[in-house]
Amino acid sequence: MSPPSRRLQTKPVITCLKTFLISYSLIFWVTGVILLAVGVWGKVSLEDYFSLSSNESSTNAPYVLIGTGATIVIFGLFGCFATCRGSPWMLKLYAMFLTLVFLAELVAGVSGFIFRHEIKAKLDVAYNHAVESYNSTDSSSIAVDAIQRNLHCCGVTNYTDWVKTKYFEEKGIPASCCKDSNNCKPEILKDLEKVQTEVYTTGCFALMTNVMEANLGIIAGISFGIAFFQLIGIFLSCCLSRYITNNQYEMV
Repeated sequence: MSPPSRRLQTKPVITCLKTFLISYSLIFWVTGVILLAVGVWGKVSLEDYFSLSSNESSTNAPYVLIGTGATIVIFGLFGCFATCRGSPWMLKLYAMFLTLVFLAELVAGVSGFIFRHEIKAKLDVAYNHAVESYNSTDSSSIAVDAIQRNLHCCGVTNYTDWVKTKYFEEKGIPASCCKDSNNCKPEILKDLEKVQTEVYTTGCFALMTNVMEANLGIIAGISFGIAFFQLIGIFLSCCLSRYITNNQYEMV
């Protein structure tokens, strides 16, 4: 048992550490909500691009963030409980969890940066295939329509790419390319000269990759920022656990 004088000197340190760690745990819980929101946002905002390459490998960063964020929400509360109880083994468990979160977020962030060029190359192949096999009804065709409407573009490099497709022979350029659907009559969509003034002439691929890389960059940046924030919690948890253990301090 530590001498009373030593325990009296240690008590303010432990109280201070508890205050910091509880404050950190609450902030940690908030970061979990942020990660969960960013993961869902990334999944939704990139859904059209992922659906184009459903058979290709793509980044798992949004899924990692969703899983990590949901888990943080739960363990952020556990951190507050462990700190209030002052249990060394709970604090060590909390520190171990923070370490795992740190690694998971680094993986999500690094994958967003390292694989962005690989994703771009696979997306090029997938989008060209989706345009060539376009029929307006399957999932990849619906994704193409959504991209053309949202980005105000048409085709891969420009609207003339549709001339090479079977869909153009039957129905012309897809209506999703139209600036104003009311002006795009079937006979106009089949006439390459008349349709030029009624559809978007910019190709979709360059715009698509810019949007995707920007979104992945945001996801990776937030992942890195929050990941290094975990180091503070790991340090505080280990310090508090060691103080309590070494001085045999009992929390009331």
